[in-house]
Amino acid sequence: MKKDHLNTPDFDVWQAIREETEEAVAAEPLLASFLHQTVLRHATIDSVLAYHLSSKLSSAIMDARALFEMYVQALSSDPAIIEAVKLDLLACYERDPACDEYSLPLLYFKGFHAIQAHRINHWLYTNGRKTLAYFLQNRSSEVFGVDIHPAARFGSGLMLDHATGFVVGETAVLGNNISILHGVTLGGSGKESGDRHPKVGDGVMIGANA
Repeated sequence: MKKDHLNTPDFDVWQAIREETEEAVAAEPLLASFLHQTVLRHATIDSVLAYHLSSKLSSAIMDARALFEMYVQALSSDPAIIEAVKLDLLACYERDPACDEYSLPLLYFKGFHAIQAHRINHWLYTNGRKTLAYFLQNRSSEVFGVDIHPAARFGSGLMLDHATGFVVGETAVLGNNISILHGVTLGGSGKESGDRHPKVGDGVMIGANA
């Protein structure tokens, strides 16, 4: 049975993740090193997210350490990003029947990782670092199987289930508390320029291959 955080105003999702991870270490010693490296040795959820994204998106061109430092800088510069991250975690837990622990999206769900990579790409894009944002968009597309333009605007409480084949254009806007399945394309309307991509309101669910 899922733990109920809704009736506890002081619920701390980071503390819940640490407790779940400690239980996982005890239950599966073979993964103890992995779980310590990816969660337990970090002091904040910001550091954990930066570690996961930098590990997954690093390459021969951009090493993991440089990416980690850049992600930490972005998360510390805009606290709204990490607040959205936490709401996305809760959205996965609440809406995905297969997600029975808060730590699962952070550790294993590529849809969650793709959304968070985009949040930081958008921060880069809007803070004058478009070249790096485009580079990391391309890298995210290769690693996660999604293609989200860095200019696209996302709300919070988003759940991207499975994620493969998710495509979002430049002027698309997603509201809050949205659930999206795989293969969804928020593509252009055919206009040559300007505002040409869908606007998705709050509380919407978009089915597979829409």
